[in-house]
Amino acid sequence: MALTPDQVQLIKATVPILRQYGKEITTRFYKDLLADNPALNDIFNQANQATGHQASALADSLYAYASHINDLGVLAPAVERICQKHSSLHVQPEQYGIVGTYLLKAMKDVLGDALTEDIHTAWAVAYQQLADLMSGREKQLYQERDEWTSWRDFIITDKVVESDEITSFHLGPNDGKPLPKYYPGQYVSIRTSVPALKHLQSRQYSLSDAHQSSTYRISVKKELGLDLAHPSAPAHPGYVSSILHDSKQIGNTLQVSHPAGEFYLDPSHSDRKPIVLISAGVGLTPMLSIIRTLDKADSHQPICWIHGTRSSRVHAFSKEIHEIAKQHPNVRTEVFMSHPAEEDALGRDYQYKGRMSLGVLDKEGDLFLHEADAEYYICGPEGFMKDMQGSLLGYGVEDKRIKMEVFGTGVIRA
Repeated sequence: MALTPDQVQLIKATVPILRQYGKEITTRFYKDLLADNPALNDIFNQANQATGHQASALADSLYAYASHINDLGVLAPAVERICQKHSSLHVQPEQYGIVGTYLLKAMKDVLGDALTEDIHTAWAVAYQQLADLMSGREKQLYQERDEWTSWRDFIITDKVVESDEITSFHLGPNDGKPLPKYYPGQYVSIRTSVPALKHLQSRQYSLSDAHQSSTYRISVKKELGLDLAHPSAPAHPGYVSSILHDSKQIGNTLQVSHPAGEFYLDPSHSDRKPIVLISAGVGLTPMLSIIRTLDKADSHQPICWIHGTRSSRVHAFSKEIHEIAKQHPNVRTEVFMSHPAEEDALGRDYQYKGRMSLGVLDKEGDLFLHEADAEYYICGPEGFMKDMQGSLLGYGVEDKRIKMEVFGTGVIRA
């Protein structure tokens, strides 16, 4: 059932209400939903629940949806990002019905009589419209994946320490069947039991190598789990990353999803375009998959990888990246190092001291700003990505040529 013109106006009229009460509504929603449906704790990130990130993200998404209810095309990229993540978590159509019931209940509980019958009906139709759109897209993704539509057991075949913070896990399927190809930049979801929570938990990790038919590689940073913006949240090391680093060993089993994600480079469509990779910290992992794939394909297109790190002690894969650049004259790297260690040498381990600034780089040699078809891939902390995006837009780069990897809650913003 489509929204009527009157219902569209009712939804738009709730925008100021959602701005004021959205977080209260979504907090109530998650509290009741997970209390009555404890199995859903296996799907939702419990760290994001504890910090309130998940409730804030849903509130922002509701606000954006209501704001653009008669122009949903604006939200298409964000909706695709969420559908990709849902498909990696194996979200099912019937779960949308449960979510809708509890969301409308939370709206009524918080807003009371202000949520009239007409507004309630309009939001029920609007929610179902979005649920149908998303579940339909997720059905397409499942159909594209042949037989791999649920969690699949993988064995850790190798575990390699890459830096003081990052460790790689090489994963081979239990069933021994060849692994499907993926686009460089995509991720898999990893699911494992978290005893401290008494739930299964899933996290998304970028694939960090070119495709191989027998194993996938992920490279995981051990997260401290501290959130200074939410001091009331319980402090703990990253639940899943700590288990992977401290407890999971060669021969152990992990559950793995089919590769997913809308952040990727399609080599067949980008074989001549200049490519700029911009990363910070563990944001280098999807870039490594991209550059390894281009290296494997013997690509000759101009490539510049600009990376920010604290020191060589936490700069994973630096030797591997250096060797690729050394062997390919079309590849260059620029490293910004904010806190070089005593053993770090300018010109060898890094080119610039301090936080990354695109302003100090060669606008043509590094950023290819003179090339109208150059593509830019950004991955790192959210604030870093916004800064880099803002710099590129300021230089006149079209937004459609800038691609950013957004992990976490996958929020839709107005």
